[in-house]
Amino acid sequence: MAKKARTQFVCQECGYVSPKYLGRCPNCGRWNTLVEETVQNNEDRRTRVSLTGEKAQPTKLKDVVFKKETRVKTKLGELNRVLGGGVVPGSLVLIGGDPGIGKSTLLLQVSHQLAETGGKVLYVSGEESAQQIKLRAERLGSSDHDFYLYAETDMGEISRAIENLQPDYVIIDSIQTMTQPDISSVAGSVSQVRETTAELLKLAKTNGIAIFIVGHVTKEGNIAGPRMLEHMVDTVLYFEGEKHHSFRILRAVKNRFGSTNELGIFEMREKGLVEVANPSQVFLEERLEGATGSAIVVAMEGSRPILVEIQALVTPTVFGNAKRTTTGLDFNRVSLIMAVLEKRAGLLLQNQDAYLKAAGGVKLNEPAIDLAVAVAIASSYKESGTQATECFIGEIGLTGEIRRVNSIEQRVKEAQKLGFKKIYLPKNNLGDWQAPNGITIVPVATLGETLRKVFQSN
Repeated sequence: MAKKARTQFVCQECGYVSPKYLGRCPNCGRWNTLVEETVQNNEDRRTRVSLTGEKAQPTKLKDVVFKKETRVKTKLGELNRVLGGGVVPGSLVLIGGDPGIGKSTLLLQVSHQLAETGGKVLYVSGEESAQQIKLRAERLGSSDHDFYLYAETDMGEISRAIENLQPDYVIIDSIQTMTQPDISSVAGSVSQVRETTAELLKLAKTNGIAIFIVGHVTKEGNIAGPRMLEHMVDTVLYFEGEKHHSFRILRAVKNRFGSTNELGIFEMREKGLVEVANPSQVFLEERLEGATGSAIVVAMEGSRPILVEIQALVTPTVFGNAKRTTTGLDFNRVSLIMAVLEKRAGLLLQNQDAYLKAAGGVKLNEPAIDLAVAVAIASSYKESGTQATECFIGEIGLTGEIRRVNSIEQRVKEAQKLGFKKIYLPKNNLGDWQAPNGITIVPVATLGETLRKVFQSN
């Protein structure tokens, strides 16, 4: 006799499973997030079976045949950089971002370029019809290429289509619209997202198909669905940017085939996304010469040095407690730097409101930006601007010392390439390397010494 289906309650935020309804999830602490789902008993659970019918078998490690796969490069060099050098066959890539940011545009361009390399591409859309995708493809100039469109949300039908076509690449737009027919919960629920992703994972790993998945995001900016979704895939990319600005940033937060700190920068134009080859110049082109509260830092994003302007506005507070606001910078790091400035450099900041941002919409979180943040705050407080041709690199300790940072040669060369004449860096970073011609190195050991050298020379 067949067993009856059972009922369980799953938290929509964290994926916690409870046999009975609870008003508050005991795992994440959120209220009214548990949703009832019916679990069908399926004794014939599918194992990893390839499209040729081969099942996975236990194999000794020494007997595993390793075949080095060559990465497939697209024409978007920024995307190749973030992926670690190109698209890896058999990889599962999750791309998340705000609605309307350009995720579908990016993947439609990628489909067009992968089809040009001779690969067979299947674009599965659960949100748009084939006619809508055709209209966007014509606008992007990629409607004349031979890749397959499939407007479907049933994962069973999608699996059969993949079995018949045997494509090299599959685009799923988006995972929250896909449904497994043997699960009774609605599309986008924890169970549906988990099971459809597991099915795609099997297809990718057993058949060497590179699969791109689009994921919706929550109000906090995280990818919607259970956290295990990010653990299941090989690569997690976030597509960021402001709707009112043309620049878009593609950031890797997980990558089993490359660095997790890489950054790709694009510009949204009428004909689609265009890569920005020199982002440092873009971030600096609107800087006002002689403005107070501004300092330039050479930040490392993965293997790439990027020059970014740190802006600070320090004004006397009109309330009892001083206000602190940051954009693109870590709030706790800024608070720490302001405390060090007050204790070690003698700046009275406790009665000052402070507003800081990294210009251009980029997010910086590495320790080497500390010195530029401190100089920008001191510049605004003292009403004294920094020179347009100088930049700052260094981590600040709690005792006011300037600590060494990594990749110093790459940072200095990038600054020299963009015309900077003077660079302040930690004294302990001086070694046997030779600075490029045309740039002056100013070694500093403490925060107080840095501020004296910067503002006395101005």
